[in-house]
Order: sequence, then C-alpha cells, then structure tokens
Amino acid sequence: MKKILLITLVLMAAQITSAQEWTTPIIEGYGKIKEFKDVATQPDANLEYNLVFDVKDDREMDGVNIGLWKIARVINMLGVGGVSQDNVHIVAAIHGGATFAVLNDTEYQEKYDKVNPNAELIKLLHEYGVELSVCAQATAARGITEADLDPNTELALSAMMVLANYQLIGYALLP
Repeated sequence: MKKILLITLVLMAAQITSAQEWTTPIIEGYGKIKEFKDVATQPDANLEYNLVFDVKDDREMDGVNIGLWKIARVINMLGVGGVSQDNVHIVAAIHGGATFAVLNDTEYQEKYDKVNPNAELIKLLHEYGVELSVCAQATAARGITEADLDPNTELALSAMMVLANYQLIGYALLP
C-alpha cells in the first residue's frame, strides 16, 4: 500500500511539473523559463545581483545567440523570483563567434542576407539595463567598425578587460 501511494505521489508530481508552461515574463519572447516554487536555491529578493556574462559563442537557442538568450533567461528567473530590476546589474562581454550577432541591421543583412534575429533581443536587454560591451579586439580582427554595431551596444577595449574589471569589483562571472 505504501509503495502504491509513493508511486501515485511521484506520478502526480511529474504531471504537475510537466503541465507547467514555458514563459518569458520579463524579457518578452526570449529566455523561456518554467517556474518551480518548491525547489532549492531560488532567487533571493534581498540580494543585489551583479553579473557579468562571457558571451563568446555563435550557437543559437530559439533562433537567437545563446549567450544573449541566457541573459534573458536569468532576468526572467530573477523577475519571477521577486528580485527588483533595481537590484539586477548585468554586463555582457561580447566577443569571439558572438561578435557578428551584434551587427546593426544593415551590416547583418549584407553579411547574412537576412534581418538580424538578435536585434529585438538586444534592444530589450538594453532597455532593461544590460550593458552590452563588444570587444574592440574581436571587431578589429573581423573587419567590423563601431558604426557596424547595433546602436544598443558599446565598444570596449577588450572582452578580457570587461570580464576582469567587473569581476574585480565583485560581479559574478556567468558563461
């Protein structure tokens, strides 16, 4: 009898978990999450989240750069967890294969013959307050000028300086 009850409870928990919908509550349309209330390690609404992301990959998730997508996901999780936007400070060090993801619409269209699928996400992240720093070393190596970049980004000397400087002042590094 105890075994049947345990199996029933496990199956019910699985149904509840799988029945939840994916949502994008803060950065609409990007970084989908599922909410889980009864799990360990939830966002702490009393903490200030100072995060620096190393965005270097050209892979995609849901049609956009995976690094930018991860930033949206973290923002969505923090927001659902009750963390105020005033307590979320995010910087992205964009370099390597991710550099082309932050081209402006004209340059992206010229290079890939399509509209930049990252443009809307970049705009939403910038509006939220994310600092999107693009490595000048990476742009120079790829023949990209500052004028070629999305206007919601800024050019930094290097991703290494962004990552080092922000970690030295207490930002947590996220890949």
